[in-house]
Amino acid sequence: MNPIAAPSCNTATLTPYVPSGSNPWNASKVKHAYRRLGFSASQTTVDQALGLSPGQFIDNLVDTAFSQPPTPAPSWGYWALSNFTDFQTENEQYMLDWRVRTGNDFMAENLRGRMAAFWMNHFVTELEVYSYAPYLFQYYNTIQIHALGNFKSFVHDIGITGAMLLYLNGFENTNVNPNENYARELYELFTLGEGNGYTETDITETSRALTGYNHWTELGAQITFNVSTHDTGVKSIFGQNGNWGYSDVIDLLFQERGVEVCRFICDKMYKFFVSPSVDALITMDIIEPLAQTMMANNYELVPVLKQLFKSEHFFDDRAIGVVIKSPFDTIFGFVKETEFFYDDSIMESFLYYSGLMGQEIFDPPDVSGWQRDEEWINTSTLTGRWELMQLYVTFLFGNGYELTLTDLAKDLTNNSNDPEFITQVLVDHFVPKQLYTLTDYDIATDIFKWDVPQNYYDTGQWNLDWSTAPYQVVLLLNHIARMPEFQLK
Repeated sequence: MNPIAAPSCNTATLTPYVPSGSNPWNASKVKHAYRRLGFSASQTTVDQALGLSPGQFIDNLVDTAFSQPPTPAPSWGYWALSNFTDFQTENEQYMLDWRVRTGNDFMAENLRGRMAAFWMNHFVTELEVYSYAPYLFQYYNTIQIHALGNFKSFVHDIGITGAMLLYLNGFENTNVNPNENYARELYELFTLGEGNGYTETDITETSRALTGYNHWTELGAQITFNVSTHDTGVKSIFGQNGNWGYSDVIDLLFQERGVEVCRFICDKMYKFFVSPSVDALITMDIIEPLAQTMMANNYELVPVLKQLFKSEHFFDDRAIGVVIKSPFDTIFGFVKETEFFYDDSIMESFLYYSGLMGQEIFDPPDVSGWQRDEEWINTSTLTGRWELMQLYVTFLFGNGYELTLTDLAKDLTNNSNDPEFITQVLVDHFVPKQLYTLTDYDIATDIFKWDVPQNYYDTGQWNLDWSTAPYQVVLLLNHIARMPEFQLK
């Protein structure tokens, strides 16, 4: 029995958001958009966005992501096994390299990076299962190409990537020994939702139609269709009879169950980008119109994304700060908001610690992916977040980047020497909404003041150029990272 969803507090509509005196276009809304539609942004980027209207801002974000070319293929991106000199060593290194490359993409690409992360948790594969660098690249490349494109084409192409064919046993699916694994997940997880619009017979018949993708010219090469292992008999799928093959399945799915597909995908995108809380009114007033837009535009994603992201509903104050950050959000967002130094070696550490906190890049726990939100937080993962932030800030402090800590405070506060003001500005920079009480700010201020005698603050002698200032910023940043509000976006 499914639990009844609690009513959503956000009653705003899909009407495009137009700023007004009572509902201004401000930094809070821009930061909200960047935290949801990218992995956050620097204050400079936020200030630039304020020079645009909300509609222009979203158009720029979506259009840039849509037209962005995929990350160039590495030299080994389409290798077969025979191309490797030392397979074990090289394959491990290339997989690590591509994880780091992907982390860098997430940081750099705003909406395209965020959409890629979303689809990697939708069309799930687990690298530890297939463990092959060329298939990792090809899977990621397919996701980048289709991230904001046509969902029907996306479904078609992702199912015949080497990663997916190995992960969900499509490579083993033949007319002699059919395997239902991919057919089941195609409907249950990728397009329709569990038990929605398909039968066990549809799964069995679909698995027969999907047979034949189990040929390669040599080990590790691209997997292609082999007519000799394809079931050429008549199959009945969604009540339609014919000698269906792979592309026919995709055509039938969208022809016969297109409405259900659109509802399922729009519901999932809403929960990811807006709020995990969906009730009957949200379904009727938000998700259903989005699904209609998707249908009317032949499964193109851009019109749906623009309709949602430009809306009063998305920019409503009640939509801000209601999603729990993932491990990626936590560290990537912090780096983007500070513009602190990082390189490939540090990115490797970010990904390692994110994995310890439950989000190992390209390796979700199972085919249903990370469940997100409350699942991110428990006793060990929460303290892991704190430790990661502390390790990173301490690294900067001890390795020649001390002045970048105070530069952040100077830039955000116009080089103020008022510790209360500095504290409030830095806290508000990192949290989606102001702290609950003034006492919370007072506690943070006391931590920031550290052991500097009060009279130096009273007389205005203290400033951010003092030798103690970088360490004081370290103390404040570590305190902010432990705030409950910091865990939200």
